[in-house]
Amino acid sequence: MKTRKVQRLGPSTLAMTLPAEWASAQDVEKGDEVSLRMGSNGTLTVLPESAHAEETEAVVHSDELDANAVERAIVAQYALGRRVIHVEREDGALDSDIINAVYRAETQLMGLGVIEETPESIAIRCSVDPADFTLDNLLTRLERTGRTMRGEAIKALAHGNPDLAERALNRERQANKIFVLILRLIFSAHGNPAVAQAVGLDGGVSLIGYRSIAKNLELTADNAEDIADIVMETDGHTLDVENAVMADVRALNDEVDEITTLAVEAAVNREYDLAIDARTSFGEISAHEREILTSLPEMPNEDLLQIREVLVSLEQTAQYAVRNAEIAANLSLNEESAHTTIS
Repeated sequence: MKTRKVQRLGPSTLAMTLPAEWASAQDVEKGDEVSLRMGSNGTLTVLPESAHAEETEAVVHSDELDANAVERAIVAQYALGRRVIHVEREDGALDSDIINAVYRAETQLMGLGVIEETPESIAIRCSVDPADFTLDNLLTRLERTGRTMRGEAIKALAHGNPDLAERALNRERQANKIFVLILRLIFSAHGNPAVAQAVGLDGGVSLIGYRSIAKNLELTADNAEDIADIVMETDGHTLDVENAVMADVRALNDEVDEITTLAVEAAVNREYDLAIDARTSFGEISAHEREILTSLPEMPNEDLLQIREVLVSLEQTAQYAVRNAEIAANLSLNEESAHTTIS
């Protein structure tokens, strides 16, 4: 760590010099303006003008890649914060499967659109402005989307409604869009304090925690998708169980909804008490799941397997919520509160 001596320039002004290596790397010269950002934890960040510039561009060379690899590369470059992504081929025109991969990626990602196309290359640009979003709101939206999917899938299972299950499956694409957008903002914020401030976060601890929470929420959406798939694949699109059993499953889903919501609220509001409540709820949910399993009447193995798969998906979702509650507890305890004094 390098140190600088603080000097007094006037009655109320203190100053220090900037490291020459840093100034050279950031193209900061005498007379240039820099921005100062004061963090809540006592830090002071110096930002060169270049920190406010648009994100970088990237070129994906498709000559040696198949369509799936190109699609994954576009998603990765988007998540890494690139403003413009070029897909090019040096030897001849782009194959049709590569072109289709570009347009598939475009439909998966929020704010992405083709801006230029030639036989040898396609350029796509992201119009997302980090200032339009906060990570707190996006996490809340992702949790709500997964909860809606899960509710539609369970209701479809109870009523044998494949249309409702299909609606839940269609929402999975929206959940994935939100998840990848969160990744984009987190990666951008990690390398640019100005973006971190725009999306409502202060530093690395929050970014790491939010990355983990977002992944857990994305996995809960996958669990809801699994239940919707069971509806689509099952004869009659429902479970062959008594009404009382299905009522128990729906009640269990309500409890899972509460814990997933509670965990995200604890994280975005830095509420340690809410995190504790979420952890306590998990024990009750696990006990309820075991009670449903042990009280099941005799039934064919195939029917038993299906209801077990539904219950496992709900229990896994509750486990992801507990992980989020643990992260929320860490975030809340990293700040001054009624429970913690930090010196």
